[in-house]
Amino acid sequence: MNGATVTAPLVAAIEAAWTAIQTTHDDVPEVVVTIGSGSSAKGLRLGHLAADRWVRGEDAVHELFVGGEGLARGGADVMGTLLHEAAHAAAQARGVQDTSRQGRYHNQKFKAIAESFGLVIEHDAKIGWSVTALPAGAAAHYAATISNLDAAITAHRRAELHGAEGGRKSNNNGAAAACGCGRKIRASLAVLDAGPIVCSLCGDEYTPEN
Repeated sequence: MNGATVTAPLVAAIEAAWTAIQTTHDDVPEVVVTIGSGSSAKGLRLGHLAADRWVRGEDAVHELFVGGEGLARGGADVMGTLLHEAAHAAAQARGVQDTSRQGRYHNQKFKAIAESFGLVIEHDAKIGWSVTALPAGAAAHYAATISNLDAAITAHRRAELHGAEGGRKSNNNGAAAACGCGRKIRASLAVLDAGPIVCSLCGDEYTPEN
């Protein structure tokens, strides 16, 4: 053993990658990097941006979560995840609402920002314009950063299996959801997860109350 840790070089490489993104896109704010389990009954979370989760003096700082399981994909795909989350950060800075359904559904505004960051974005029926790929041009632009990530990723987290008992329990009464004008509906969780339901009066999406 050479005494080197897994965590310190990895966090440093992720922070350096974020700085490289900021150099290209000046409205991407600073973040606090956290690494942990992305496994849950709902699937695997590769990354997540949580706005204003940290406090430094009188300032709020965003949190950048990176799922340890996703590190197994290598530096290029991790860079794609970081650019995806940086697009969310830029949307936050610009005052653009780029998601709905508690941040799960990615809309066309997110797609436009993410593509301007060099990503290829495809649609998924449940999570919207969220499926992310790093094309050759963006990979070439961040080649040194990706190489640095590859060198720092010396370990990754094992994915955990979640049985039915750990997942969402059925509810015959469904879930209550409200729109912008205050009207409410009740629908099954499966229906709400399938895609946006829009109010015909105000045009806002019905969002689950809990």
